[in-house]
Amino acid sequence: MNRRELGAHAEAAALAYLQQRGLRCVRQNYRCRWGEIDLIMQDAQTTVFVEVRFRSRADFGGALASIDRRKQNRLVRTAQHFLQRSAPADASARIDVVHCAPGSGGALRLNWIANAIELSS
Repeated sequence: MNRRELGAHAEAAALAYLQQRGLRCVRQNYRCRWGEIDLIMQDAQTTVFVEVRFRSRADFGGALASIDRRKQNRLVRTAQHFLQRSAPADASARIDVVHCAPGSGGALRLNWIANAIELSS
């Protein structure tokens, strides 16, 4: 698989993983001038913005280390843009990360970190 196909595979796996845990998909690949959010999910009354990261190796810190301060700022601004356009003013929201790595037998190992990035108003 090429890089784009691996990313799409990881996003699909993360989506299925989160749906199995009771979250409902609101939108995929939300884009605005500030950036892109891979998945927007609903967890009860909370809007959950999900960044999916895939890394085949753990060099340089792996998937989590790849979300630097600049990427975090873009995620926050994109999430705020979505909330301003699509959610009530008092809506509860958070940014989660699902990082993926190759597992045994071609499967992906997924690790879900809820509230991984602070979403300030």
